[in-house]
Amino acid sequence: MAQLKDIRTRILSVKNTRQVTSAMKLVSAAKLKRAQDNLLHIAPYERKLDEILHHLTIGNLDIHSAYLKKHEPDKILIVVIGTNRGLCGAFNSNLAKMAIKHAKMNYRTHFQMNNVHFLPIGQQIAKEFKTTGSRIDSEFNHLIDSADYDGSTKLVQQLMQWFIEKRYPQIDVIYNRFMNAALQEPAVEQFLPVEEPDIKDPSEMLTEYIFEPGKSEVYNELIPLALKMHFYSLLLESVTAEHGARMTSMHQATDNATNLLSDLRKTYNNLRQSAITNEIIEITGGAEALNT
Repeated sequence: MAQLKDIRTRILSVKNTRQVTSAMKLVSAAKLKRAQDNLLHIAPYERKLDEILHHLTIGNLDIHSAYLKKHEPDKILIVVIGTNRGLCGAFNSNLAKMAIKHAKMNYRTHFQMNNVHFLPIGQQIAKEFKTTGSRIDSEFNHLIDSADYDGSTKLVQQLMQWFIEKRYPQIDVIYNRFMNAALQEPAVEQFLPVEEPDIKDPSEMLTEYIFEPGKSEVYNELIPLALKMHFYSLLLESVTAEHGARMTSMHQATDNATNLLSDLRKTYNNLRQSAITNEIIEITGGAEALNT
């Protein structure tokens, strides 16, 4: 009977767990929808900025920007956008592994000399780097929960300042690209220096525009804005991917709890039937003993 009581207790515990995972799945689904809407709202603005910058650089050799200059980097900064909360599968661990792999493959000498610094955004991704013993420059965990443009702008301004001061002549960003609710793909982008556009169609150079006060002035005014908008887009995409990963993880946890509950009920019923059978056998045996 003690074993039956233990199984009943476990069944109750699994039921409660399934209720929690099911509720978290619904919450993540609602947050995912809002995050997708935010991502879609800024996409046209970011595309238009990229288009303007693209036209500014086509066939023009007079544009000079501090954000285009490439220097031999003595230190590398890798910004990794993760999460503040767990329960989202291998979301953060995959990012940390990719960041370390990226540093070893592309900046082997700098990595060996401990000149590759990581800037994790999110408490969970920061824990991943602490367990690997990798150097962490600083943390901006609050950006994950707020995901607001003003907050991300302050970080981008800091990154641009570090780049101008040549503290970090090379800055990369690693994040999870949102593919769908069930798939998130770790991605790496060079944030600074800004890469010049690859002109694949020579006919693009035939288009003429008049810029006031001049191409260089317009470009230097727009490039910081484009960097801020692009980083904010990456932040929103990572947040969207996080909600998708958590929704999928909670869906799987709910299914696992349902399967476990079914197995526990079968085990409980079998034990209960065995206990009843044993009681009947004992009663029958006792009755026969009295009759003899």
